[in-house]
Amino acid sequence: MRIESRKQALRFFFQKVVGPLGYKFSPDEELVEFCLEQEVKLEQKHGIPYCPCKAITGDREKNMLIVCPCIPFHREHFDAMKRCWCGLFVHKEVIDPDSLKQIPESQVRKGRDVPRGI
Repeated sequence: MRIESRKQALRFFFQKVVGPLGYKFSPDEELVEFCLEQEVKLEQKHGIPYCPCKAITGDREKNMLIVCPCIPFHREHFDAMKRCWCGLFVHKEVIDPDSLKQIPESQVRKGRDVPRGI
């Protein structure tokens, strides 16, 4: 599998999934290219394009929650941050992804006040 052609295929497929969820690719094209390349390498190794920023475990059920795009499985968390954990995807209204903060999932689940900057 050629990396560049697979990156383009993933980009096409992912856009179809994340767009209706209110997300888009980050405007940071260098980050997008890096993440997609890492996903292709993970796919070559494991057969699935896992999120490059999450640890793959020996538990298939847990691993399926980090198949990219994993937004549907972590929606509350990512909506609070206005981005996915690695930053590959951001909410459609986000212009400056560098201004967004990562928030631990535990803070979101406990209902604590979380920053919602755009």
